[in-house]
Amino acid sequence: MDANLGQWLNLALRWAHVIAGVAWIGTSFYFNWLNSRIAPAERPEPGVSGELWSVHGGGFYRVVKYTVAPERLPATLHWFKWEAYATWLTGFALLVLIYYLGAAAYLIDPQVARLGVGAAIAVGIGSLVAAWLVYDALCRSPLGQAPLALASVLFVLGTILAWALSELLAPRAAYMHVGAALGTIMAANVFRVIIPSQREMVAALTQGRAPNATLGKQAALRSLHNNYFTLPVLFIMVSGHYPATYGHRLSWLILAGLTLVGVATRHWFNLRNEGRPNAWLLPGAAIAMLALALITAPRGGGAAAGGAGAAAFADVRLVVARRCAPCHSAAPTTPGLAAAPAGVAFDTPQEIRDQAARILVVAVETRTMPLGNVTGMTEQERDLLARWIRDGARFH
Repeated sequence: MDANLGQWLNLALRWAHVIAGVAWIGTSFYFNWLNSRIAPAERPEPGVSGELWSVHGGGFYRVVKYTVAPERLPATLHWFKWEAYATWLTGFALLVLIYYLGAAAYLIDPQVARLGVGAAIAVGIGSLVAAWLVYDALCRSPLGQAPLALASVLFVLGTILAWALSELLAPRAAYMHVGAALGTIMAANVFRVIIPSQREMVAALTQGRAPNATLGKQAALRSLHNNYFTLPVLFIMVSGHYPATYGHRLSWLILAGLTLVGVATRHWFNLRNEGRPNAWLLPGAAIAMLALALITAPRGGGAAAGGAGAAAFADVRLVVARRCAPCHSAAPTTPGLAAAPAGVAFDTPQEIRDQAARILVVAVETRTMPLGNVTGMTEQERDLLARWIRDGARFH
């Protein structure tokens, strides 16, 4: 594929993914807020469980929620499903475009596992399918009637998935596939449970049958699960900008910790919406973030610290030219790249020096660059870069 066309396709899909995701998350957050704010109607009506009054954009709104369903269907009934479907479809398309078509650079890392392209893609897609099948089976089992136990089991299984993927795929790809697995569960909840239960309720009303309240409860449960999955998925969507997380040797544990932070934050909002504020959840989440920051802080020592004396800039520039500049240049030579990723170029001495701190993180401490080590950077070269940067990144 032409490099410029590939970049524009990436942009179009990413933009569409964000737009659809915002629409989906917005409706999800709104309806969960709505459910928690529904109060008994001032004037009781048959079949009505509660109502809510609100004001927005210069208008007043009254929302009524039925215990099961109204006696008859209105002329127009609005559904919320395409936001979920579009988010998953654009997300999977991005996964294919970036990680599967660019498997050598983004999906496979020989330092992690020596997998062929086909095997790595099979691991990726298999993780999405397996995640849904296991999750759905657990929800339909007796465990599904015990919310806290189910949540605990799902957290443990999700952590195991993150660990397994970190042992098989490139670090950033492992994170993205955990996010894609959660996104698959969320979209499948809508496609396989929530919408079918709503269709059955509509069909029952149309045919004059009593709607099955159990289906509505199951749909509400899956919707609540989606609500709690949202913040961990949002972190994973932006995690590519934070190599200290996915590039850490305990990346799967870091992800587990950040997942708990996201779930706790979402739970704080849910409790607040229900009028049951919790004083310790948000401070606890902040403390957990601080602990994770300390865990990922550079330790120094080892080969990266070096001990062979100061490094000459001429040697550093040669390493950068061979291992980094094929991608990070005003005119990249790596196939598929029309411009330097993130606008970071190493064509001049000043550009190299300006990015010294970044080079230290991604090439030395986390070893997430070069991607998949496609240019073959050696440990001796990483040591050279570390010594030069820690000695002040001077031109000598």
